[in-house]
Amino acid sequence: MAEAFAKRLGLDASSAGTLPAQAVNPLVVQVMQERGIDISKSAPKLLTPEMIDQADLVITMGCSVEEVCPRPIVMQMRKKLIDWKLQDPKQKPIEEVRRIRNEIERRVSELARAPRSSEMDFED
Repeated sequence: MAEAFAKRLGLDASSAGTLPAQAVNPLVVQVMQERGIDISKSAPKLLTPEMIDQADLVITMGCSVEEVCPRPIVMQMRKKLIDWKLQDPKQKPIEEVRRIRNEIERRVSELARAPRSSEMDFED
């Protein structure tokens, strides 16, 4: 969701996970379509050291990257890490997925207005 909102605002962004799912959550696809964004052809990606290195910011959604990432990757991220502490929409009712979507949209919009470089990674 964050990547899609960022791209809509003209930012260079990518989304990846430390333990990516096999497919995008169908409810996430549905609630993004409600905002006029089609992510149905998106595929979850693994977060790589190269992605972190190229990003100006690495934004986590609330997971503990320390538990799943090798120590050098965690140390590399610390310089540019922001944790939004959001719930995973997995197995949530659609109303909760919408609430999470709205919060991600709000935060991405705030980032777009902030004086920063335009490249970021979202770790989900």
